[in-house]
Amino acid sequence: MKNTIGIIGCGWLGLPLAKSLVKAGYNVHGSTTSKDKLDTLEKEGIKPFIVMLGEEEITGSIIQFLDQLDILIINVPPGLRGNNKENYVLKMTHLHNVIEKSSVKKIVFVSSTSVYGAVEGEVTEDTLPMPVTESGKQLVEAENIFLNDKSLQTTILRFGGLIGPNRHPITMLSGKKELSNGNEPVNLIHLNDCIHLIKTVLENNWWNQIFNGVYPDHPLKSDYYSHMADKNMLPRPQYLQHKSIKSGKIILSKNFLNKGIVFYTGIN
Repeated sequence: MKNTIGIIGCGWLGLPLAKSLVKAGYNVHGSTTSKDKLDTLEKEGIKPFIVMLGEEEITGSIIQFLDQLDILIINVPPGLRGNNKENYVLKMTHLHNVIEKSSVKKIVFVSSTSVYGAVEGEVTEDTLPMPVTESGKQLVEAENIFLNDKSLQTTILRFGGLIGPNRHPITMLSGKKELSNGNEPVNLIHLNDCIHLIKTVLENNWWNQIFNGVYPDHPLKSDYYSHMADKNMLPRPQYLQHKSIKSGKIILSKNFLNKGIVFYTGIN
């Protein structure tokens, strides 16, 4: 019998991940903040729970959700866009406190390459995180909450920019003018590969490790987004002709590639 896995956050990534794990024979608990989504999860063979992570407390069925889990996948990004200034670290602290009282001993924490900040050149898992955004700063703190708990076996997955069904940066970049970062490389990963990499960690029991998840092809933004605009019949973004001083960063998935792991879904 395969492990029972819980996924906190059954959204754009979490739901297809949960469905894939069910197909692979795992028992899956899935959390949602919406009662309307309970039936959707149940129809996919996912045991559904309402769980809401708040700065003050966690509400919903968190105890029941965690009950008898072997592995917990934390897939809740910081909600810090626009005027939203939530304390993500506090939310993760509350979650950690509840996990301590549960049977869960293995954690997959879905993070982001934003933790590396504005560093230049090649970046691997050995690169010291130096986040510059509020989201990146809070993610590093949240990672460390779980990494520093030696009673847990925690693996961190730092994904690049997520692309896939109904999600691609070109929809926001299309038609924009005087962009100055055209000679910087892209660092993207498709939803299919996100799921593939998470399942690979689970199947191989790769715990207490940090992995970058970025497709190993890094065209320049000006070339790539012009191509994607044409492909989707959208106006091209306009990049300044002169080169910016910065050359940007190329994020390498060294720890996966060194283990012979292949990325299957291209970014074009």
